[in-house]
Amino acid sequence: MKGSPGQGIGGINHLFQITERFGPADELSTQENIRRQISFFLLTFLFTAVVMFYYNGILSSKIVSLNTEIKATEIELARYRKTIQEINRIKKELRTLENKTKIIAQLKVNQKWPITFLDTINDLVIEKRMWLTDLNAKGSLINIKGIALDNKTVADFMTRLEKSVLFRNVNLKTVSQTKIKKYVLKSFHITCNKKPIKQSPKKTVGNKAGT
Repeated sequence: MKGSPGQGIGGINHLFQITERFGPADELSTQENIRRQISFFLLTFLFTAVVMFYYNGILSSKIVSLNTEIKATEIELARYRKTIQEINRIKKELRTLENKTKIIAQLKVNQKWPITFLDTINDLVIEKRMWLTDLNAKGSLINIKGIALDNKTVADFMTRLEKSVLFRNVNLKTVSQTKIKKYVLKSFHITCNKKPIKQSPKKTVGNKAGT
């Protein structure tokens, strides 16, 4: 059954009314969603900016604190370097003073050595069996020449030299027969080296107190 033309026109008008009713609502909903998204983005950006600013402030504070500690450490190191340099200077002066003291002590020993040397040689000579004809020292080398009754006397004299605290490296350079008047004797030449004289340790106050 066909409808009348009036009914068709009425249906179209009704459709337009529905379109007009729902069209603006959808547009408003879309705009609201956009505003929400923009607001969320702005809030997120603002929150991120605040967080970055906060952490930037913390980092800046830490950097300032570290720079202050570094400067304080550098000042402390400079003071320690000066102290170490002063200690090294004092050590150097003490070593120099110690060397000078050793040199002075050795000079004193060397001054006493000739007297000690002659006294020792006189004690080592075998009385009535030998006598010395020449005695000299050049540096640490000592030359001893003399006359002995026999080879045994020369050997005994060398043994005494070896046991002495003043001589070392005792060697018999030559021994030969010589005749003095009607006696046949032995002429000898002995070389040896000086032994360094050990300095007697000085008694300290503590040692004296303990004795």
